[in-house]
Amino acid sequence: MIRRFLQFAIAALVISGGVHAQTKPAPRNPPAPAPAPPAAAGPVQVRASVDRTAIWVGDRVTYTVDIVCARGVEILLDDLAKEKLRVNGLDVVSSDTTTTTDASERTTYRLRYVLATYRVDAPSLSIEPLSARYYERRPGQRLQDIAPAGEVPIPGAAIAFRSTLPDQPAYELRDGRAQASRHAVLSRAGSIGLALVVVSLAPAVFVALALLRRRTRKTGRRSARQARMDHRATLERLRSLDVTTEEERRRAYDEISAAVRQHVAAASGVPGPSLTAAEVDAALETARGRVPRESVTALLASCDEARYGPPHALPSAQACRDALAAAEQVLGSR
Repeated sequence: MIRRFLQFAIAALVISGGVHAQTKPAPRNPPAPAPAPPAAAGPVQVRASVDRTAIWVGDRVTYTVDIVCARGVEILLDDLAKEKLRVNGLDVVSSDTTTTTDASERTTYRLRYVLATYRVDAPSLSIEPLSARYYERRPGQRLQDIAPAGEVPIPGAAIAFRSTLPDQPAYELRDGRAQASRHAVLSRAGSIGLALVVVSLAPAVFVALALLRRRTRKTGRRSARQARMDHRATLERLRSLDVTTEEERRRAYDEISAAVRQHVAAASGVPGPSLTAAEVDAALETARGRVPRESVTALLASCDEARYGPPHALPSAQACRDALAAAEQVLGSR
C-alpha cells in the first residue's frame, strides 16, 4: 500500500512539472550571437602624427612615423630616407631613426622628420603619403635573396599655415552715433586755454631776455676803471721784463705781441689776437678808434719775426728795449 502511494505521488509531480514547462512564456528577444573573433593583425602596423597642427614662418614641426613589425619581419629603411619624403611648402631640416625590440621580438622603428617653412606665399603645407617595402626573413636565407613581401602605406599630414595664437574677438570701441553738439563756451575752450598760456609765458620771456642782455653787457664790455687797471698792470709787467738773455727776449716779444693785440681789440673792436699783422693793418683802415695803425703794424711784424724766426735772427737786447718803448707808446694811446 505504501509503494502504491509513492508511485501515485511521483506520477503527480511529473504531470505538474510538464504542465508548468508548457505554460512558461517564451523570451521576447533571442540571445545575441557570440562576437566573432578579431581578425589577425598584419605583420606591419603604422602610425603617423605631427606635434603641431599649425605653424608660422620660421616655426618647426616634427613628423613622427612609428612602424611596428612582427617577429621575423623587417622594413626597408631606404624607402623612408628624408630625400624620399615629399612635402609641399616645407623644408626638411633633419631626420633620425631609432630601433627597439621588445620581449616578444617585435621590432619598432621610429622615424622623426623635423620640418620648417620659410615662405610666406605657400597656399598650404602638407606631407604627401609614402610607402615602404617590408620582407620576411627565414632562417638561413641571405638578405640579397629575400624578395619584398609587400608594401605598407604611410599616411601623410596637412598643416595649417597661420599663427598658433588664438584669434582675438573684435571689440567695437566706437559706435556709429553722431557726435553730440557742445555748448558754445565749451567749443571755444581750446582757443581760450591757448591764449591764457601765451599770456602767462610773455612775462617769463621778457625777464629772460632782460637777464640775457644784462649778462651779455657785463661779459662783453669792461668798465673804465677795470680797463685802466688792466692797462697799468700791463705797462708795469712790460717795464719789469729783463732782456739780457735770448730766452728772456723771446718771452718779452710774446708779452709785447699779446698786450698790443688786446689793446687793439679793446680800443677799436678789431679781433687782434686772431689776426696776423697784415690782417690787423687792413682791419684798422676801416675801424673806428685812434690807434696808430703804422706803429701797431710795424711793432706786430717785428714781434712775429722775433717769435717765429730762426735763433740767429733774434734781435739784440737794445732792439728789444726799443720794442718795449714802442709798446708803451701804443698802449698809452687812447
